[in-house]
Amino acid sequence: MTAKKLLIIGLVWPEPASSAAGTRMVQLVDLFLANGYQVTFASAASKSDFSYDFSHTAVLEQEIKLNDESFNTFLKRLNPDIVMFDRFMIEEQYGWRVQQECPRALRILDTEDLHFLRQARQQSTKKQDAINLFSDTAKREIAAILRCDLSLIISEAEVKLLEEQFKIDDSLLYYLPFLEQEITTHTIQNWIPFENRADFVFIGNFLHEPNWHTVQTLKTKVWPVLRKKLPEANLNVYGAYPSQKVFQLENKAERFFIRGRAANAQETIARHKILLAPIQFGAGVKGKFIDAMLTGTPSVTTTIGAEAMKGELPWNGVIEDDLNSFAERAAQLYQHEPEWHAAQQHGIQILNQRYTAAAFAAPFMKKLNELRSALTMHRQNNFIGQILNHHTLQSTKYMSLWIEEKNK
Repeated sequence: MTAKKLLIIGLVWPEPASSAAGTRMVQLVDLFLANGYQVTFASAASKSDFSYDFSHTAVLEQEIKLNDESFNTFLKRLNPDIVMFDRFMIEEQYGWRVQQECPRALRILDTEDLHFLRQARQQSTKKQDAINLFSDTAKREIAAILRCDLSLIISEAEVKLLEEQFKIDDSLLYYLPFLEQEITTHTIQNWIPFENRADFVFIGNFLHEPNWHTVQTLKTKVWPVLRKKLPEANLNVYGAYPSQKVFQLENKAERFFIRGRAANAQETIARHKILLAPIQFGAGVKGKFIDAMLTGTPSVTTTIGAEAMKGELPWNGVIEDDLNSFAERAAQLYQHEPEWHAAQQHGIQILNQRYTAAAFAAPFMKKLNELRSALTMHRQNNFIGQILNHHTLQSTKYMSLWIEEKNK
């Protein structure tokens, strides 16, 4: 029996050492490989020094061109069973070509997080105004969800929003969180103990606006209060792609250090006592908290930061939205070992009950098989999606063909 073929069209080549989005993509690739798929990863983006090295895996790599008929030729030759679009912008660019050349291929959208939700919260925070979800980005992103056969959603809060606020049928959405290994007794024995840890840490890719805003919040609102309570402690800020404006925040006299890219996020977090992340806006779920839980590091964050991550379980530390209280409670957690150990245990519970790959892999593969065997009926039930596909095929197609001609 020939292996089923999966084509992933990437916005970028994954960088798991730079961002949670990169880690998530590599987890999805590994999941399909483990289930016997032949995986091809294609992208029109250039590779960086930090792009994931697929050469030690069975993944086939393909450079593609945007607005170019060579992609159609490549598609016809590959003839994939499933095509996964990495974020809605990629579905907009390539979806009509996939629909045209491989009408029987199952089309999956990996949302990463809901971009329109993150942007709406960002605008609301900056303007100190009510959240407006009904933006042009929302129309584009939800149109992409409707055009696809299934969209992977990383946050239960986002599933709820799409179903209740936007009336998206649950047959088009699939909750698939981060896929982690279970924390075992052996893992816990290798964690750095409380007495051998020091200082606070923040980590996050600086190309991601919520991270840059969080570091500014730490610098101006949280750290001035916290360092008075703990004058011996440092705050170490790590992250990929820091710009000059990020480095300008460093103040050695105040023990506020900008460390730049971490060689290994988990090893870096593991040396510290607490992860601080007073996140004011964002969406999806946060990879930094997963890394903290995987290394037994409690975290102090906001309601938005912890959104949808813990379910009904207690948090791996403290959730606090008032920034004065945030500093107060961070200091308390830093100094009280029993409270710190309790927080660590909560992290183990959250990960083992809500994020183990073993719990999600088989049901997800079963869902894909069911969809593929009843694809015609599934698409007929999503008639709005058929209408959008019909019109998109016309409008986006001719815009793309016009660009193609222009490029010639």
